[in-house]
Amino acid sequence: MNDNLHMNNQSFGASRRNLILGAGAAAAVAGAGVALWRYEPEVVNESARHPFWSQQFDTPSGDMLKMADFKGKPLLLNFWATWCPPCIDELPMIDAFWREHAANGHQVLAVAIDQPSAVRRFLERQPLGFPIAMAGLAGTDMSKTLGNAVGGLPFTVFFKADASIWRQKMGQLSSDDLSQWRSVVA
Repeated sequence: MNDNLHMNNQSFGASRRNLILGAGAAAAVAGAGVALWRYEPEVVNESARHPFWSQQFDTPSGDMLKMADFKGKPLLLNFWATWCPPCIDELPMIDAFWREHAANGHQVLAVAIDQPSAVRRFLERQPLGFPIAMAGLAGTDMSKTLGNAVGGLPFTVFFKADASIWRQKMGQLSSDDLSQWRSVVA
């Protein structure tokens, strides 16, 4: 009889262990399902409704530049300042890219996070063909809403024609960055 009791205890222990393991596995599967559901990419294009598209800024010449006017075509949005050496280094390359690809619908917009007088002096020495928006320090906050967590410069956002963000880049652009974007949005 003692053997039967021992067998029943072992059977009960194994059943209890299996029940606990089964419950743990079910909890893990449920947790993974919730995590996948929660972090699944949204189908809705939230970039198209981003507050950036409702902004407007002065240009160095005093005209008004509406960000909504840039919707519908690929856009390279570059945040820069005259006091930022890597920003200044990349501007001629960006300008050459714009001149070469503007006819194909590729847009470039540079957002100056600087004093308007400093930007105007810079543009007298080094003219750029693409539009410049004068955002001042408010441009830093705008860049943060577009993925620039640290508020550093230069910072570039590559938009596709549907206003979705293809990529953000902190730091100086390379010709490879521009080629990759061109091939994605072509």
